[in-house]
Amino acid sequence: MPYHSTPLDLAFYALSDPTRRAVLSRLAEGEVSVSTLADPFDMALPSFAQHLKVLEDCGLIVSEKRGRSRWCKLVQARFDEAADWMDAERRRWAERFDQLEVYLDKMKEDDEGNGKPV
Repeated sequence: MPYHSTPLDLAFYALSDPTRRAVLSRLAEGEVSVSTLADPFDMALPSFAQHLKVLEDCGLIVSEKRGRSRWCKLVQARFDEAADWMDAERRRWAERFDQLEVYLDKMKEDDEGNGKPV
C-alpha cells in the first residue's frame, strides 16, 4: 500500500507520540503559551517546538504570536475527522462480527441437524 499524506494520516501520526498527546491534553483545558506548554517536559525548547510543528502541520493545533509570546490552541475539526473515521471503522467491524456470529450459528445448527458432535 503506498504512503499517503492525507490530513487524517498526519493527524494519526501526530497522535502516535506521547509528548504530543500530553500537549493536546493540556490544550484541551484552553489555549496557553508555548513556554507554559513546554515547562513540564524535560527537553530543549527547539526539540519541543518540533512537536508543536507536527501538531500544527496536521491541523490539530494553531498558534499565533501575541507580543513576545506564541500561544497555541486546539482545532476541533481535525479531532472530529479522526473520531468520525474511528466510528465508521467501529461500525464496519461490528457488522462483520455480527455476520460472523450468524454464520457460526448456522454452521452449529447444520452440524446438530446432521448428528455431528458440536
